[in-house]
Amino acid sequence: MDNFKRREFIKTGSALAGAAVLASTPISSVFAGGTDVIKIALIGCGGRGTGAAFDAFASGQNIKLVAMADAFQDNLESTFNTLKEKFGDRIDVPDSRKYVGFDGYKSAIRDADVVLLTTPPGFRPLHFEEAVKAGKHIFMEKPVAVDIPGIRKVLQAAAEAKTKKLNVVVGLQRRYQTNYREAIKRIQDGAIGDVHAGQVYWNSGGVWVRPRKPAQTEMEYQMRNWYYFNWLCGDHIVEQHVHNIDIANWVKGKYPVSIQGTGSRAHRTDKEYGEIYDNFAVELTYDDGTVVYSQCRHFEGISNRVDETFQATKGRVYLSAGNQAILWDSKGNEIYRHDPKGNPNAYQQEHKELFDAIAKNEYKFADADYGAYSTLTGIIGRLACYTGKVIKWDDALKSEVDLSPAAYSWDAMPKIVPNQNGEYPVAVPGMNTAFYI
Repeated sequence: MDNFKRREFIKTGSALAGAAVLASTPISSVFAGGTDVIKIALIGCGGRGTGAAFDAFASGQNIKLVAMADAFQDNLESTFNTLKEKFGDRIDVPDSRKYVGFDGYKSAIRDADVVLLTTPPGFRPLHFEEAVKAGKHIFMEKPVAVDIPGIRKVLQAAAEAKTKKLNVVVGLQRRYQTNYREAIKRIQDGAIGDVHAGQVYWNSGGVWVRPRKPAQTEMEYQMRNWYYFNWLCGDHIVEQHVHNIDIANWVKGKYPVSIQGTGSRAHRTDKEYGEIYDNFAVELTYDDGTVVYSQCRHFEGISNRVDETFQATKGRVYLSAGNQAILWDSKGNEIYRHDPKGNPNAYQQEHKELFDAIAKNEYKFADADYGAYSTLTGIIGRLACYTGKVIKWDDALKSEVDLSPAAYSWDAMPKIVPNQNGEYPVAVPGMNTAFYI
């Protein structure tokens, strides 16, 4: 485990402060077939997968979708029809390259130059490992894993991707958003001094629920409702709040040494919400004594908040996904305000920069490292709240708790199943902690 000690995470991760952080090193090959067409495969055909495909086509490069894979036939066909209607002949996916089932990703990856990995995050380590092994450039959505064994798998594949000079972009799109780039560059240049405290938030009303149908197996039900099961989602502190946690790590240029917090199921308590919490409040403590307070919740009818603030020795900063960025000095004087006019769409920008690099035969992106570290921060936050313990970064890295099922098939059983009333076990701090770490 020495290779995964915190100092190694910090040494590697702190250098990855934004996009295009690597030298523009030529890559050995670009497109299959010797043409200027970049062939892409879409692995995961839900809403985010459809959005990622739209963003890829907005890159301005000569892209063609040649393969698709999803566990569900209806998801795949729905996304195919949407894309075909919009992009016409640029969607070249005959039935023979529509792969349905748990293993379809392997075939789809082989057909393409670039793969878009947009399934529920529990599958990300497997799919990323396969894409790297096949020598493909990669866009993968956040988070990149749901448990610590998955994080280790991603880091190992990331190291191999570097040796192969494979561009890897992760969907933490704030890293590609102009206001964040401009403001954090100023912070790291010393505009407000040393950051010593911060607060990051994702407070909203929650997401969809898909009712159970009589003919569904337990595996299908959980797959259809993947957001509410940790082996697929990681809980919303990992799946959603990772964006804000990643900003804390980016601003600090390092990762926490310990994490503590509290959380519960206060409002979304029905069995349809699976096993996840609806609120988390976490403290991220860094090695210089900085404490960043992290809060996320899924409560209906509340005041929503999705943003980040930090205090420093010479001032403070406010950031938000709505293209806001303001820096003040220690006297409250505004020293920088980002102008949001004309800023590119960050979701599209991450694809534009990825495909620009590929088209130019350049190796520029290794996002998997900071994607893994910030995902790990969220996972440790979940474990701290589930167990009620202060968890040190180095100790967490020893975890062998693997949330994935023993087999991937429709008649296989996930590790978490409902009782006779259809209710799923939920973490109770201090009582049932052995399962979690």
